[in-house]
Amino acid sequence: MKNFILIGAAGYIAPRHMKAIKETGNNLIAAYDPYDGVGIMDSHFPQAHFFTEFERFDRHIEKIKRAGTKIDYVSICSPNYLHDSHIRYGLRIGADVICEKPLVLNPWNVDALIELEEEYTNKVHTILQLRHHQAILDLKDKIDKGPADKVYDIDLTYITSRGNWYYTSWKGNEDKSGGIASNIGVHFFDMLQWIFGPMIRSSVDIKTIDTNSGVLNFKQANVNWYLSINAENLPQEVREKGQPTFRALTIEGEEIEFSKGFTDLHTVSYQKILNGEGYGLSDAKSSIEIVSQIRNQK
Repeated sequence: MKNFILIGAAGYIAPRHMKAIKETGNNLIAAYDPYDGVGIMDSHFPQAHFFTEFERFDRHIEKIKRAGTKIDYVSICSPNYLHDSHIRYGLRIGADVICEKPLVLNPWNVDALIELEEEYTNKVHTILQLRHHQAILDLKDKIDKGPADKVYDIDLTYITSRGNWYYTSWKGNEDKSGGIASNIGVHFFDMLQWIFGPMIRSSVDIKTIDTNSGVLNFKQANVNWYLSINAENLPQEVREKGQPTFRALTIEGEEIEFSKGFTDLHTVSYQKILNGEGYGLSDAKSSIEIVSQIRNQK
């Protein structure tokens, strides 16, 4: 049984990490979040210590370490712009790190963390759950077995409705979230470069606070992509059904169905990491380069 601590316990994604820690047979001993609405912890680790001030959290971790408790992993679910700092904290206390996507906001942050990883001899892992999705694994296998010189035409659309709260929160601040492409698109871009090879070119057609779109050219794919958090952009038939989310991936006009099977992928990711088969800094860098370039394009 490994000992985990969690930074960022109150957000949307944190319960998936709590669930993954529990389902892989491990223990969460402490958590930190400046917001105290973390009743979800009762469903997973009611005995875990909880702190709303980082200084007291840090003091507690130092105290239990000196008493002989080993911190094996730090799980990070904090706002995107804090990931880099919290990863560094995890390495400094001698733990391995599991960080939610996007790992960091800029590729040079990855380079600096690679140096720190070597200095502290601990590992940084990231959640790239689409790489564990069976439909995506089947697609990669099909492309790998196909002609190496074929370039596929792909359309990717992901619309996931967000309310007015989004624009007031850190997610609506590009400096903190990285913008739409980083916030809701980074795992799709990772999946595309993982299957179709490195990015060659990027162009952006639409860039507003709630919608981004453009074209990405990979070694084996030309991708028209569209990302939005505006419910008005949902297809009419989806709106009529009252559904808040629409995702579609078509390759050469053939739709790839991957909207199901997401619920347990964090647990799969944790199990892979614990088995020494997870994804690390170098694996995440390509997608960070893509979203960073999109953010800085006109």
